[in-house]
Amino acid sequence: MARAVMPWAASAALSRGRLYPEPDSPGRSPFQRDRDRIIHSTAFRKLQYKTQVFVNHEGDFYRTRLTHSIEVAQIARSLARALGADEDLTEALALAHDLGHPPFGHAGEEALNLAMKPFGGFDHNAQSLRVVTLLEARYAGFDGLNLTWETLEGLVKHNGPIPRAGGYIAEYDARFKLDLHTHAGLEAQIAALADDIAYHSHDLDDGLRAGLFGVAEIAHLPVIGAALTEARAASLDVPAPRLRHETVRRVIGALIGDVVAESSARLAALAPTDADAVRRAKKPIIAFSAAMAEANGAIKEFLFAHMYRHWRVRRMTAKARVLTEALFRLLHADPALLPDDWRARASVAGSARAATTVGDYIAGMTDRFAMDEHRRLTDLSISG
Repeated sequence: MARAVMPWAASAALSRGRLYPEPDSPGRSPFQRDRDRIIHSTAFRKLQYKTQVFVNHEGDFYRTRLTHSIEVAQIARSLARALGADEDLTEALALAHDLGHPPFGHAGEEALNLAMKPFGGFDHNAQSLRVVTLLEARYAGFDGLNLTWETLEGLVKHNGPIPRAGGYIAEYDARFKLDLHTHAGLEAQIAALADDIAYHSHDLDDGLRAGLFGVAEIAHLPVIGAALTEARAASLDVPAPRLRHETVRRVIGALIGDVVAESSARLAALAPTDADAVRRAKKPIIAFSAAMAEANGAIKEFLFAHMYRHWRVRRMTAKARVLTEALFRLLHADPALLPDDWRARASVAGSARAATTVGDYIAGMTDRFAMDEHRRLTDLSISG
């Protein structure tokens, strides 16, 4: 049963609108319309073949950016309903939060940022804004998806205020002010915490599935140890795959329950009368309790040591960095190698404009396309 939307929720009726005004869509709120545009975008479909932790070809059952985004959206909607936020805006933000990620996960981002350092670097958060305001070319009247102010503001600021914005975020803010100095609205804060919950619980699942660590190695961890004990108590002879699932779902439940309790207390203390009161607050409203934040820190340390830095993962990420850097170097030095539509945007070889164009081109690649493009550019036995 849906909980009533509270005064602190974003109001579709009071939306600050779109950069390019459009007539209302019958039967859909502006935030529903934003969600639908995100789902139908090319960038969203590409997430199916972009790395979460494991490169796409390593297995059919590991998370990709797409399945991760869908799982974040499910958790975010649950939190939004419990806390009286707007579920449609929350879902739109959760689905869009990774649109700017390049191929090969954080390894690809690190390599692209390093290669683009002389030209301002690369940041997936700013790239997400580029995707939804510039690079998606679907409509006759404007570039991008022409999303509402609330969705754009939440997408840019879901990790907190940006007091010293630069690059494309500053450029876009000059056209359509996003109040970068304040916190994001409640819905964006919910989407950000849902991302953390999904990361920890689902990477735990994938790490166990891949055999990077075993059940015995996680039994000491806060939250996870208790969930494992409860899962074992549910059945004395539960097989390993079901034990993993029973453990992970209890971890998700514990994390969600903590966020709801802590955030409800913060909302009660602040007593915001509208969405802007949340933005003006001195600290985020959506948060883990101090004890759960500490537990999450321990879980994150474990995953870094036993999963993200596992030798099998490090081998693949090392190769991904080399490939991404090589793609940028080759294409930036000779934009004539780019496909026709991209080549026209690149201007002079080695220029800042060429760097931005090549960065956009690479960031839009899937893992598979990036590997194929690298082969086309470096393997003499393959025609262009």
